[in-house]
Amino acid sequence: MKKSSIYSLYGITHSLYTGRARSYLIKSGVPFRELSSGHKSFKAEVLPESKLATIPVLVTPEGEVIRDGGAIIEHLESISSRPFQPQSSKQQIVSTLFDLIGTSGLLRPAMHYRWNYPEENSEFLHYHFLHSQPEHPQREAKSQYMMSKMQHAGRLFGVTAETAHLVETLYLEFLEALNLHLSEYPYLLGWKPSIGDFGLIAPLYAHLGRDPAPLRLMQQRAVRVARWVERMNRADQDAPEFFNPGSDYLPDDSIPDTLVAVLSVLAEDLVPETHAAAAVINQWLVDNQPEPGTSAQGSLAHRMFGMAEFNLRGQSISALAQSYRFVILQKLQQQYAQLQPAQQQGVTDLLQRCGLESLLDIKLDRELGWSENQDVWL
Repeated sequence: MKKSSIYSLYGITHSLYTGRARSYLIKSGVPFRELSSGHKSFKAEVLPESKLATIPVLVTPEGEVIRDGGAIIEHLESISSRPFQPQSSKQQIVSTLFDLIGTSGLLRPAMHYRWNYPEENSEFLHYHFLHSQPEHPQREAKSQYMMSKMQHAGRLFGVTAETAHLVETLYLEFLEALNLHLSEYPYLLGWKPSIGDFGLIAPLYAHLGRDPAPLRLMQQRAVRVARWVERMNRADQDAPEFFNPGSDYLPDDSIPDTLVAVLSVLAEDLVPETHAAAAVINQWLVDNQPEPGTSAQGSLAHRMFGMAEFNLRGQSISALAQSYRFVILQKLQQQYAQLQPAQQQGVTDLLQRCGLESLLDIKLDRELGWSENQDVWL
């Protein structure tokens, strides 16, 4: 890749995972330009280095190509003294938890509210999918194909007519709890964003905070969440409604009761699906015995590992088992292992209050690593 004076972010406006990386770049004050993945340079120059045709992809001023929002954030954190990584034990674990929740645990409502409200969303989505494609005779056909593919992906994530009511019920409970928490603080852990905020913005911006149907719902039912979505895309603190704001994370490793309530709502869905997905992937590992260094990622909605079946409030849900959930869970477990015994006990007590303590023990039988812009089996 050619050298440049600034970073280049390849993505699309309506992409869930692009929103995570974009927000980080904005909040960190890194100068960048954003280019569509439909830009001719993506296929010609970026894809050979990024290896997989997924977004976001960051090209550094030195020409280095970094694929995946998590890898982009890790790269920028590592060269800037980790400004958005809480240093205290409970806050660090909670930050990573919300990164997991945002990138894996809220995919069902994100997909449901995007694809199951066609009267409100169809024109908006058509515009964005069309304009993410380069101009060519098959532009409309390609756009329709991509929309159909994404709608199919939603079904694989567990979005069906049978689950729709349950998905909405859980999402509204989450919105209510998060809205209450954000009445006290502008960000999850106090007065500045954490890695967890960037994970959570992924579904709450591109899908749930922009698409007409869920945006209307958020603005009417959870105005403080809507403000947080705006705030996460502003370079400054953007908290004028807080008249005596601080500038850092909450003191004394504090986790407010309002945030415990948010995590308690999310645990009800996150824990059983994580258990089920681990069982599916571990069986796949037994059956396939992948060589070390083999890619652990499939293409969008590819049934690489199989479907995870679990029960939620008496209803059965079937959702695609995906390895990325365990990339972040593995990071959380490694953070926990590095804590002192007293700190570990504090984290364990907190997770027990939220119903999330089993996440410390749910593991794949093989660890995951990162090589050549891909998650790989070690």
